[in-house]
Amino acid sequence: MREQVVRIDAHLHLEIYGEEAPGALAEIAEHRIFSVSVALDPATYEAAKGLAADSPFVLPAFGIHPELAPKHVDRLDQLAPLVAETPLIGEIGLDHHYVEDAATYPAQMRVLEFFLDAARDQDKVVNLHTKGAEREIALALRRFETRRAIVHWYSGPMDAFRELADMGVYFTVGVEVLRSDAIREIARAIPPDRLLTETDNPFAYGWSAGEPGRPRLLLDVLAELGRVLGSSPAAVEARVHENFLALADGDGRLLGPFARAADS
Repeated sequence: MREQVVRIDAHLHLEIYGEEAPGALAEIAEHRIFSVSVALDPATYEAAKGLAADSPFVLPAFGIHPELAPKHVDRLDQLAPLVAETPLIGEIGLDHHYVEDAATYPAQMRVLEFFLDAARDQDKVVNLHTKGAEREIALALRRFETRRAIVHWYSGPMDAFRELADMGVYFTVGVEVLRSDAIREIARAIPPDRLLTETDNPFAYGWSAGEPGRPRLLLDVLAELGRVLGSSPAAVEARVHENFLALADGDGRLLGPFARAADS
């Protein structure tokens, strides 16, 4: 059976909506947005699972954000049950831009390596934060033979972008495409079969536009991508839908929830 086309938000933080989460969930359902709610830490993962319990459109994922890596680097064994449980690993990665204290970078790398090792052993997709450490991420993916990766909101140098693209990673484009020529340039460079969409809401739009971001902003992202790529929002939706299915690559942990969303 062929699934109905659903929109994809491959990277958001549902639990950060707080009291606004019920409204966000209603928007997600109204606009049929399959939403990967990535975690910052165990507490945010558990909160997202609770919010997603009654929504077929939300897939909670577990990871440790690189900014929080120093708090968890000495207790990685305690995270193993959550890693085994999650259908997709994220948000993980490195941040050498917003995190200016280089003394924390070894802890970031150790936590990243822990998750990449698990992703290889469990054959799971990873959802990556790469800001200011794009080259280091590429090297780590090679070292751990990472088979399936999403690089979220890429905004780094084009030489590192091309290296990652040559490795077969997928890239999300989000709300910054609405106002950034640099992001539009990256969007044009993404191989069409590796394009995904995201919002990183609720805080991404607030960071760039000064107001809280809502799930329906994904429709604006799709419209702008259609313009940038010389296509239509519907064509971009269909392309991203097919790309997510290719990324899932027979993985029932992803395809099962995706099919439930498509049938809802």
